[in-house]
Amino acid sequence: MNKAFTKESDADSDDDDALPGALPALPAGSKNYLTPAGYARLRHELMTLLDDERPKIVEVVSWAAKNGDRSENGDYLYGKKRLREIDRRIRFLTKRLDIAEVADPSVHFGQSQVFFGATVTYVNQRGEERTITIKGIDETDNLQGEVSWVSPVARALLKARVGEEVQLMTPGGLEQIEVLSVSYPSP
Repeated sequence: MNKAFTKESDADSDDDDALPGALPALPAGSKNYLTPAGYARLRHELMTLLDDERPKIVEVVSWAAKNGDRSENGDYLYGKKRLREIDRRIRFLTKRLDIAEVADPSVHFGQSQVFFGATVTYVNQRGEERTITIKGIDETDNLQGEVSWVSPVARALLKARVGEEVQLMTPGGLEQIEVLSVSYPSP
C-alpha cells in the first residue's frame, strides 16, 4: 500500500519510550538492572506477544482484508492498529531485554547494607515509617511499595547501612531519613 494513504509516520516507529504511559528512559550509559523474577516476567510477556497475540491479530487482519473495502472494515482497521501496538511493545521489550543486567538480590542475604533488590524500612524526621523494595525500572509497582533503583529515595539509600542517616532531596526540601532494617530474599 502506498505510504501516502497511511497515518503512520517513520518517526513514531523509533521513539518507543516517548509513548504515553511508557516507562521512563534509563539514565544515559547505565544498564537495565532487573531481578531474575523481573527478567522472567518481561521475557514471558515478549514470548506471549510473539507466539500468541501477534499471530492471532495477523490472522484476523488477513481475514478482514479479504472481505473487501478496508476503509469501512472495523476488524481490519482495529486489527492494524492493535498490530502496530503489539509490534511497538515487542521492539521496546526486545531493546530492554538486550541491555538487561540480571542482578540476583539473594546474594546479599543476611547483609545490613542496602543494595539493588533490598527491602528497606526507614523512618523520616516526622516519625513516618515506610518500607520499600528497590527493583529495576521495568518491574516496579508503586502500589506494592516497589521503587526503581534510579528513584531519588533509592539513590539516597543505596550503600547505606542499618542505623545510618542519609539525606533525601524531596520537593519540600532536604530531609533526613534513617535506615531501620534491610532484608533480601533468601537464596
